[in-house]
Amino acid sequence: MDLPARSYADYIADPDRACAIIAHRGVWHEAPENSLLAIWKAIAVGCEVVEIDVRRSADGEFFLLHDDTLDRMAGVNQRPETLTLQELRSLKLRNRDGGESNLLTSERLPSLKEVFDLTRGRIFVHLDIKHRQMLPEVMALARSMDVDSQVDYWGDLKTQADLAWIRGAVEPHGVLFMAKTHLDHPDAGNQLDLLFKLSPALCEIYFDRLDQVAALKDRCREAGIALWYNTLDPVSCAGFTDTAALKDPDAIWGRLIDAGISAIQTDHAEVLKTFIADRAKNKKALAL
Repeated sequence: MDLPARSYADYIADPDRACAIIAHRGVWHEAPENSLLAIWKAIAVGCEVVEIDVRRSADGEFFLLHDDTLDRMAGVNQRPETLTLQELRSLKLRNRDGGESNLLTSERLPSLKEVFDLTRGRIFVHLDIKHRQMLPEVMALARSMDVDSQVDYWGDLKTQADLAWIRGAVEPHGVLFMAKTHLDHPDAGNQLDLLFKLSPALCEIYFDRLDQVAALKDRCREAGIALWYNTLDPVSCAGFTDTAALKDPDAIWGRLIDAGISAIQTDHAEVLKTFIADRAKNKKALAL
């Protein structure tokens, strides 16, 4: 798809948009995760956002990989940060989510520059930057490649120190930032206080019960905070998982949307897209 002539921040702030679909590490069921092919498939499916993991090579270049070693995705038991970008680009990626059961493909570890060239004007990008100190340099790269209005940055907001870091290192650059808030922690009240002090455009939310989210729906809307949730099985909460959604999408994705979630990250972007489209058609039919 082609992006509308507006920024990621404007898109997120639109009260009339449908729930955003975030493709976790691209659409990777028929492509290596975090590969250019997986990102291209996310574009082809029509996802609004693609999530990618960013690391820095030994020679200071940014590239995509989730893990601390190359073992799962490239079959090399070595830390990726010890290799140059050229050395990293020489490695072939295993298909899908890697591991010995998936064969090597012709896809290579992509650089962040290659990703920005591919995504520019086509899809928004959620940057999971593995080391926070890299963020200023990644922001500078995005600006230099004219994609700074098409990406977001992410970080914890658990303490006053986190708030101070965000206000000092992130806010002055005017970029789209997403805070991470836990309603399932003992200090949930403190985390909420910090959230509304910052009032970021996006908040990744974790909870014990869905009614905790629903109770925040109006307050977040008034503060201009859109709520993002991961239905990824390993990081989900309260049973709101991709696995459960595939069995009963309305009981998982539908209830999340009704509670105020307006951005969902998933490993099954195609299925979520179909569900959201069918749900909108059904609501329109009932309104006639």
